[in-house]
Amino acid sequence: MNKIFLTLAFLMGLVVLASNYLVQFPIKYYGLEDILTYGAFSYPIAFLITDLANRSFGKIVARKIVYIGFTIGILFTLIFATNYSDLISVRIAIGSGTAFIIAQLLDVQIFDQLRMKKWFVAPLTSSLIGSTVDTFLFFSISFYGTGIPWVTLSLGDLAVKIFVALVMLIPFRLLLGTLKTAKI
Repeated sequence: MNKIFLTLAFLMGLVVLASNYLVQFPIKYYGLEDILTYGAFSYPIAFLITDLANRSFGKIVARKIVYIGFTIGILFTLIFATNYSDLISVRIAIGSGTAFIIAQLLDVQIFDQLRMKKWFVAPLTSSLIGSTVDTFLFFSISFYGTGIPWVTLSLGDLAVKIFVALVMLIPFRLLLGTLKTAKI
């Protein structure tokens, strides 16, 4: 396999691990502890990786990166970020895996359907829809019935993901030409 392919898949796994760890920590500044966690800032990078792979190499390669990144991320999460004596930690691992695979594969499909539009339409639309699905699946599976304010956390998380999706258009555009010249 190509170095770029493996790098993208490994980065995807690291994003999943970092996000699964960071979601356990609410932002305790400016009264944000009930509406935002640190995981909201790292997870949108997964959509950047998927979208770059999809635009540069097509949806089959993008799906492979999602599957490999999913495997790496879940293994890392189970080994490094899951406290098996804490039910919420286990639910985070389950919620993360479920939400990640559904949202990323949805992102790949939507992106592929919109790929012929202006350069920003496919990554923005697929990231926004994927982020919405991911956020509500993840937070409901991980925190429903726990007393954690998961609805407000998910809304705060989604707001940040939308903002980050807009910001990620900059590296998407800058990196696109670089990856297109590489072969997988």
